[in-house]
Amino acid sequence: MAHHFVNVPTRLSMWRRVREYAVPLSMIETATARRAAGDWGGACAAARMNVDLDLRAVRKRHGNEFTGRLRADLRRLAPDLLRWHMPRVVPDGRLRPGLTVTVARYAGATPVHLVVRTPPAWADAGQRMTLALWEGPGSEYRGHHPHPHPDRRFRLDLHRRLWDARACAEPWSPTGRAEPPEGLDLPSPWAAGNWAAEAEALLRAEGRARGAFTVRIGARRRVVLELVAPDDGHVPTVRRVREVPPPQEVAALPVLPEVAARVLPDVELLRAGLVALPQLHPLVARALAGYGAGESADAPPVPHDPHRVECRGQVHRIALRDGVLTAVDHDPAELRREELLSGLGGPPLPCLRAIDAVHRSPEALPAIRERLRHGDTVGALAVVEGLLGPGALLRDGPLRDELESAAAGRIEHGLYRSGLVTVHPAAEAVWEAARRPRLGRRTPAPLLLKRDRRNRPRTGLKF
Repeated sequence: MAHHFVNVPTRLSMWRRVREYAVPLSMIETATARRAAGDWGGACAAARMNVDLDLRAVRKRHGNEFTGRLRADLRRLAPDLLRWHMPRVVPDGRLRPGLTVTVARYAGATPVHLVVRTPPAWADAGQRMTLALWEGPGSEYRGHHPHPHPDRRFRLDLHRRLWDARACAEPWSPTGRAEPPEGLDLPSPWAAGNWAAEAEALLRAEGRARGAFTVRIGARRRVVLELVAPDDGHVPTVRRVREVPPPQEVAALPVLPEVAARVLPDVELLRAGLVALPQLHPLVARALAGYGAGESADAPPVPHDPHRVECRGQVHRIALRDGVLTAVDHDPAELRREELLSGLGGPPLPCLRAIDAVHRSPEALPAIRERLRHGDTVGALAVVEGLLGPGALLRDGPLRDELESAAAGRIEHGLYRSGLVTVHPAAEAVWEAARRPRLGRRTPAPLLLKRDRRNRPRTGLKF
């Protein structure tokens, strides 16, 4: 039996909520069905991923061979699996904003990257992503993303199993438990046992056989390591460099990707007994079958709204009738009369108080809030309709505030996508204030008079 989750670390608690709400089962099933039918664009749409790719334009610029390789990767892309493994931020588990992640890298005179971008924090309602091409440092970028260049720390081109449906079908080898390099103290989530193999793949992708690389540990800590081996017949090992190079050289060194430096969150959750294999993505559960199910994770408590209320010395029922939540054991005429009296200031019936509380702040509000936070509007509305009925009218309260906030956020994201609003309005206001003209000899006299006048009215009276 699983232990109680009283002292669960914040990071694992976040990932547990992410696995429950961020990629719902309906998204996985729809995206999988469309991908199996060969509709990779439809699969991306089901996973809430915009596609900024024009294969005809790509063929004109890069030729048929490159377009064929790109099309093959797009057919193998599982966008729901990519969303499952995207970087996220603590504590709410939303997608890391303003990020460009390399999904695949195509060698050539100028390497071309297949990337996925996340919107900035002010426009991330709906948690939508964008699939696009990045054609090198000198390429012209017509968008308005805050960081269009691929991030070296967050890259998935060296780990295709995190987005490729075929590569994910192969069983994953357990993470090594080797000791970290000498003189380096690391907490448990770091996969130091695999750093040698991961660093070898990283340096090989950068065109190097051996050499130094960096690992980012925490927000402001970067460790410089090197991959060494006596000869090609020995397995390379990782050790700390004897002399740390200057900061300029450290910044130019290859960076070990985050997915290679840390233990995968799914493995951590399985080892801690916070989830079971059936609760994971089907492709991930099949690949991690070798880890074992561990302790069976207790199902989270399902919030239930009161369906029985003590009213006037009796227990009355509250249920859905004709698409709305109503008190079954009261006559409709009596309910209308009591609602009228309540509107005039009289004490409402206990049944009506319970119905009003469910409309304003139901017990399922945390689950609805999590779904809206991760962009699952359909799932959130399904929960609301299951509680209140499809014909319910929302009343003022936390539930209505959450739904209105989600709708306003989707409008902001639409403005960002269309290019009508490229930066946060508050940032634009600060920029306008910063460029206010200074007063000088050539300043018009009306403006000088306007600036010199007192804006506040006088409050003192002269006697």
